[in-house]
Amino acid sequence: MALLKICGSSGNEDWRSPIYGGKISPTISYNPYNTELTVPPGYQPAKFLHHLERGVDGVKLEPWHGTTTLAFKFHNGVIVAVDSRASAGSYIATLKVNKVIEINPYLLGTMSGCAADCQYWERLLAKECSNPQGPGLYYVDENGTRLSNNMFSTGSGSSFAYGVMDSGYRYDLTTEEAYDLGRRAITYAAHRDNFSGGVVNSK
Repeated sequence: MALLKICGSSGNEDWRSPIYGGKISPTISYNPYNTELTVPPGYQPAKFLHHLERGVDGVKLEPWHGTTTLAFKFHNGVIVAVDSRASAGSYIATLKVNKVIEINPYLLGTMSGCAADCQYWERLLAKECSNPQGPGLYYVDENGTRLSNNMFSTGSGSSFAYGVMDSGYRYDLTTEEAYDLGRRAITYAAHRDNFSGGVVNSK
């Protein structure tokens, strides 16, 4: 019923399944009853959702997410490794998400947090970025923060991944050693972090 209130059903019962006396017709018109969930361009989704976390009319949205992604530079380039679990609160939505995103032939991205926010930033990067200087590694978040470093890990399992990375990272790793280190870091993070899991993808 809350979804119907937001979508703005016309008040009739046609939206119900036929076994419950409804018609479920694609011609039923839904006019937005409550445009509160319409976010204007340039508005920060985190600020927008903050009041919904406190609760509106007794309903709270708790957009918890979990994942582990990491990337690091070494003398042969950049290794990217991620888990594949998508969670929504304590619910595991899927174990098959590809969180390594090819933005363009020279630029890879990973995503942690809200998938829609990540996809927005990755589309923006695909439109506006090129990297002719060679291998680079950047952290970009929803607030517009951009940092450059040799190693980043994001998501709820990042502290576990950093523990493995700190014990095994060297800039002069061979390609095989670098892939092994990335996979081990994600595997250990997925083992320790309740919200990370699935399989390890690396590039």
